[in-house]
Amino acid sequence: MNETSSWIGLAIIAIIVLVIISLFLRFVPVGLWVTAYFSGVKIGIGTLVGMRLRRVIPSHIVRPLIKATKAGLVININDLEAHYLAGGDINQVIDALIAAERANIPLKFEQAAAIDLAGRNVFEAVQVSVNPKVIETPFIAAVAKNGIEVRVKAKVTVRANIERLVGGAGEDTIIARVGEGIVTTVGSSKDHSAVLENPDGISKTILSKGLDSGTAFEILSIDIADVDVGRNIGAQLQTEQAQADKNIAQAKAEERRSMAIAEEQEMQAETQRMRAKVVEAESQVPLALADALKSGNLGVMDYYNMKNINADTDMRSSISDSSKRESDE
Repeated sequence: MNETSSWIGLAIIAIIVLVIISLFLRFVPVGLWVTAYFSGVKIGIGTLVGMRLRRVIPSHIVRPLIKATKAGLVININDLEAHYLAGGDINQVIDALIAAERANIPLKFEQAAAIDLAGRNVFEAVQVSVNPKVIETPFIAAVAKNGIEVRVKAKVTVRANIERLVGGAGEDTIIARVGEGIVTTVGSSKDHSAVLENPDGISKTILSKGLDSGTAFEILSIDIADVDVGRNIGAQLQTEQAQADKNIAQAKAEERRSMAIAEEQEMQAETQRMRAKVVEAESQVPLALADALKSGNLGVMDYYNMKNINADTDMRSSISDSSKRESDE
């Protein structure tokens, strides 16, 4: 019974020791310390434990530090930890510093860290500084003075300017400025054929403007990749203007026609009113004749003579109308 109890006690103690050792090894990265020590990076166990307490993953600091030390760079571990806590990419910064050291480009850790925290790819920036990059613009349309559209595509060779990466404008600004230069150069040309004959004039004009000022790049060259002739904008504008003038003239003519129709209708209405007045006046004649007969101002023979004259007038009018109809036929 005693032997069984002693074995159980030893097993419990062994389990507790194993748990303590596993927790120690999990909390204290001994393996990482050994790797750093034999890689020439002098770092204490206490520093690694402090990283754990500061919620910093030690391997994310130590491994880039080992890489930098093997490349011959001297970097303070506190700077790496501060950059990590600030949200930076330590591996990218170390790779950029190593590439800059190999290419004899002066780049300090503080500068590389600032570029990384600014949101730029510092390693790519160093590569572009060593290997110039070609930025291709889309087709940019411009119109010469003779009204012919010219479409130009350019290739801009740039090199990253490390000193202006923080706060400097990017590729979109370069493309926009080159497009502005193309539009200005083509627009100042009297004839589109001059642009087709000497496309290098566009490059010279653009380069003389210093388009890379305030950007993160240095423009090395601007090459015109393609030049195409587009639409005849001048003729198109004249056609559209002529069509607009035609529409205006038609609208004015329609306005005059409407006014003439309205005036004609007013005259017809006025004629109807005058006819109504004539009819009204004629209706008073019989009454006047009756009053004249009653008062003795008009004799019976005078009345019959007037009737004969009216009948004769009606007959003449009837004969005149029939003759007119026969002549028309």
